[in-house]
Amino acid sequence: MPKYIAFLRAINVGGHTVKMDYLRTLFEALGFTNVETFIASGNVIFDSPSRSSKALEKKIEASLELTLGYAVATFIRSKSELAEIASYKPFSDADVNAAHSLYVGFLAATPSDAAKQKLLGLDLKSDRFQLNGREIYWLARTSFSDSEFSGARLEKTLGLPGTLRNITTVKKLAAKYS
Repeated sequence: MPKYIAFLRAINVGGHTVKMDYLRTLFEALGFTNVETFIASGNVIFDSPSRSSKALEKKIEASLELTLGYAVATFIRSKSELAEIASYKPFSDADVNAAHSLYVGFLAATPSDAAKQKLLGLDLKSDRFQLNGREIYWLARTSFSDSEFSGARLEKTLGLPGTLRNITTVKKLAAKYS
């Protein structure tokens, strides 16, 4: 049975607190098996016979909004997709080592060429971006809280919903489920 990783936006941020055992219960109630959570930031791993990540995203989003009372954008990736995302090298090792952090933005779809140009044309003195399919790689030279960039700005710039994770989290998930 295929294993999927769901990256949820708006879990344990902005006053939306959800216990991980409760989140697992919600996923199990949807018929998913082998449900696990990884750190308390909305990363859920599960098995499903479904072959459509879009159908899974819609099913999870509808259920979570009904249960939690607010919209929870959901971004599903398969184990193999996650391994590719974790191993992709958008920047040189020297650039990554000199930066504060590298984040991966999971998007609902591949951005249009115009949206890509808008993102890559942002005049941010400390941040650099690279796009690869439905993911954006954000090299932050300052802390997340000190940056001019944010998840909200990502969504506004690209015109797509998205959620951000530190590359360390992405690599740990990929290693755990490879």
